[in-house]
Amino acid sequence: MLKKVLYLIVMLFLFSSLRPFHAQGKELSEADRYRLRMELYTKMEAATQIPWYYLAAIDQYERSWRFSRKDIPNPKGVISIYFSKEEWAGALNPNLEDQTPNTIAFFNGIGEDGNNDGKADRENDEDILMAISQQILQYGIDEDNFKIGLWNIYKRDKTVSIIMGKAKIYKTYGSISLDEKSFPLPLRFNYSYRNTWGDARGWGGRRIHEGTDIFADYGVPVRSTCYGIIEMKGWNRYGGWRIGIRDINNTYHYFAHLSGFSKGLTIGQTVKPGQIIGGVGSTGYGPPGTSGKFPPHLHYGMYKDNGFTEWSFDPYPHLKLWERQERQKQR
Repeated sequence: MLKKVLYLIVMLFLFSSLRPFHAQGKELSEADRYRLRMELYTKMEAATQIPWYYLAAIDQYERSWRFSRKDIPNPKGVISIYFSKEEWAGALNPNLEDQTPNTIAFFNGIGEDGNNDGKADRENDEDILMAISQQILQYGIDEDNFKIGLWNIYKRDKTVSIIMGKAKIYKTYGSISLDEKSFPLPLRFNYSYRNTWGDARGWGGRRIHEGTDIFADYGVPVRSTCYGIIEMKGWNRYGGWRIGIRDINNTYHYFAHLSGFSKGLTIGQTVKPGQIIGGVGSTGYGPPGTSGKFPPHLHYGMYKDNGFTEWSFDPYPHLKLWERQERQKQR
């Protein structure tokens, strides 16, 4: 009983110190959103012992696909983890708008009162974080049990892998504000590119070009465009020597036809914008080691994961933006 009372006192103290999400109806700045999220993650870590970067990774994973889907509403607060009414209140609960913790628990709902206001509000950030935390705590907070918990929540191996990658990125850099991007080649070198996404390709059968080709001299350094984790590295008969990097927004950045890789680069390693990962080459279109079947260039592609599948989208506008931003910084 004493432990329960102390727990409630700690939770009340932690969450009563959070600053309001909106000031007189004004929209929060991006910096304020990052600050409030981090406050929530760290205070929940203090209350549950779940590492903040695990909570941040789950939240960011859901944020990345939630805004791209039309079948669920956008979040009203700064936390983007989503629970359906049935999940929150309990599938057999006659009141799917129920916010009473006792009846929600009776109907096996997962709704929780995270800020000790007596309500389990499906749109309240503290309540949402407490609900996902209780789901995690059923399995444990060490890495292996956390992965088991993720699989039972999402039922998808790729989702588990993506969330674990995000957690590693956040832990490595100690921040959730990791949106910086870099152009994939240093601007001091000569290069050229145009929008080639969707163009027809013939080698290996009829297919479309899922990226932008950036032509440059052999060996020009190729850089990571983002904070991310290396998911793939090796040979592909189409792409030659290639690297795949997953960023915090569920976007997969694909670098192909490389002349080689930077020394020591490994799958599972975190990288940051501007970090050299290889060099421009002309590898591909054959068995391992094939090179010279086309002029040297970097094939750069971008793919989005929405929690169910992954698809290619046009990287050209992003490349132009990053190039322009980098030139402005150099002035």
